[in-house]
Amino acid sequence: MTTLVLIGFLGGLITGISPCILPVLPVIFLAGGAASARPSPSFAVAPGTGISLGGTPGAQEDHRATRPVPRAPSKWRPYQVVAGLVLSFTAFTLLGSTLLTALHLPQDFIRWAGVVLLVLIGVGMIVPRFMHVLEKPFAAFSKAGKHTGTNGFGLGIVLGAAYVPCAGPVLAAVSVAGSTGRIGVDTVALALSFAAGTAIPLLVFALAGRRLTERVSAFSRHQRRVRIAAGATVLALAAGIVTDLPAVLQRALPDYTSGLQRSADPGLSRGGGQRSACVDGATTLADCGALPSLKPTAWLNTDGEAAPQGSGATLVDFWAYSCINCQRSIPGIEKLYEAYRPYGLQVIGVHSPEYAFEKETANVQSGGDKLGITYPIAVDSDLETWTNFDNHYWPAQYLADAHGQLRYTHFGEGGEATLESLIRQLLADQGNALPDPLFTNDGVKGVAFHRTPETYLGHERAARFAGTEAYSAGTRDYAAPASLGADRFALQGRWTIGAQSISPADDEAELRLMWRGRRVDLVVSGEGDLTWEMDGQTHTQHVSGTPNSMTLVNGDTDTSGLLTVTASKGLALYSFTFG
Repeated sequence: MTTLVLIGFLGGLITGISPCILPVLPVIFLAGGAASARPSPSFAVAPGTGISLGGTPGAQEDHRATRPVPRAPSKWRPYQVVAGLVLSFTAFTLLGSTLLTALHLPQDFIRWAGVVLLVLIGVGMIVPRFMHVLEKPFAAFSKAGKHTGTNGFGLGIVLGAAYVPCAGPVLAAVSVAGSTGRIGVDTVALALSFAAGTAIPLLVFALAGRRLTERVSAFSRHQRRVRIAAGATVLALAAGIVTDLPAVLQRALPDYTSGLQRSADPGLSRGGGQRSACVDGATTLADCGALPSLKPTAWLNTDGEAAPQGSGATLVDFWAYSCINCQRSIPGIEKLYEAYRPYGLQVIGVHSPEYAFEKETANVQSGGDKLGITYPIAVDSDLETWTNFDNHYWPAQYLADAHGQLRYTHFGEGGEATLESLIRQLLADQGNALPDPLFTNDGVKGVAFHRTPETYLGHERAARFAGTEAYSAGTRDYAAPASLGADRFALQGRWTIGAQSISPADDEAELRLMWRGRRVDLVVSGEGDLTWEMDGQTHTQHVSGTPNSMTLVNGDTDTSGLLTVTASKGLALYSFTFG
C-alpha cells in the first residue's frame, strides 16, 4: 500500500508540472486571486457582485463593483479551489476506471466532457452574461452579500472535471503499477495519492495568482482585458486537446513515465516469488511462474489482434529500433524464428520505446522492416508490457514453455547458443525431430576487452561530459579541453542542449569523444550533413528521414582513440553506443 501511495503521489507531482496542466492553468491562476481583486464577498450570482469562473466581475460592472475591498477570508480561496479540484478529479478518475465500462460508454467520454466544460468556461470568461448562466447551479452555495466559504470549493469542483482530459495519459502510466481494474482499497489509495500530488503544484499556481492581484494594481484596473485574454487562452487550449496538442508537447519533453519507473523501481519490482528462480545467465531451464501478460497498443506482422502462443515454446524479446545492442541481437532471434517456427516456436518482439520518437507505430514498422523482422511485433508505446514484465533492459529475452510458464530469462546481447539449446529442449519435449543447431557459441559472452558504455547526450541522462561549462537545457558556447580521458566527451562551438538530444546552434558544431571498442553507432535525426574523423580518415554522410542509428566506426579488432564528429545545423544527436 505504501508503494502505491508513493507511486501515485510522485505521478501527481509530475502531472502538475507537465504540459497537460496547461488547459486549466489560466483558470487556476486567476481563481487564486479573484476574491482579493474585487468587492464581491462570496460565490454569488447577483448582478454586479457575482463571481465569474474567470475570477472577474459579472455582467453589470460599475465603478463600485470593481473597487478592490480586501477581506481576510479571501486568503483561503486558493486552498478551496484546489481542494474542490482534487475531490472532483478523484471522483472522475474512479468513474473513468469503472463506470464507463459498466455503462458501455466510450472510454474517451470524460475527455470530451471535460473539453466541453473548458469551452464553456472560456466563453463565459469572454461573455459575462453567459457566465451567469453557468454559475446558477452554484447559487445554493452562497447568498448574495454573505460569505459562506464554499465559493472557491464550488469553482474547484467545476475545474476538476475540466482537468480530467489532460491528466489521462499520465494517470494511465501511474495506474498500471497497481490498478486492479476494480474500485478497491488499492485503486482508491492510488487515485487519492495521485490527486494529492497534483494539488501541490496547482496550489503554487493559485497562490501566485493571488499574490499577483494583491501586488500589481494594473491587474485589478484592467480585469476585463485580462478576463478576455484568459478566456481566449482557455478556448485555444481546449482546441489543443482536440488536436492532441498535449501529446505533441509531451513528446518534446523528457519521458516522465520512464523517469518515474526508474525512481520507484525498487517498489515496483515484481520479480519476487517464482520469478526469482529465473537468473540471468543460467544455462538450464527453471520454473519461474506464469509468463506476464502482453498489453500492446498495436500489433505488427500479424493478421490477428494478438500473436498466437507457440505450441512448443514462446520467446518474448524486448527491443527498441534505435538500440544498437538490439540491432545486433535481432538477426540471431530472426534466425531462431525461421529455423524453429515449423516445430512450434513463436517469437514475439515487444517494442518498448527508449526515446519519445520511438513511440510512433509507423517508425516501429519502418525500423522492424529495416532489420528484417518477420515475427509478430507488439508495439508497447505505453510501456504497459514493459511494466508487467518488470523489465529493465534492451534487449531482453523471456522464454516460456507450451503451457505459458516462464522458464528462462536473458538480458543483453549474446547467449544465442544457450537460448537455442533451451528452445530445442522445450520443442523436443513435444516430440519434434529437430534440425542441426544454428549456433555453437554465445557470441559476445566471451568478450573481455572494455568498451565505452552507452553515452547519452541529452541533459536528462548525460554522463561523462568533460567540459567546464554547464551541461543543462539551453543554448551556449562550448570549448573542448586539450585532452580527454577514456570514455569522456566534450563539445566545441555553439550547441543547444535538450532533454534527450543536442543540436548545433550555428551552421555547424563539433563533438569529441574518447572511446574504446570495435564499433561506434550514433542515434541521429533531422536533415543535414554529418562528418566524422578518426585516425586521419574522414567520412561525410547526409542524414534525412526517420530518427535512427548510423554506424560511424566498424572494425574487426579492439581499438581506442579520439572520434571527432561535426554536425550541421538541423541535426539532433541523441546517443552513442559501442560494440
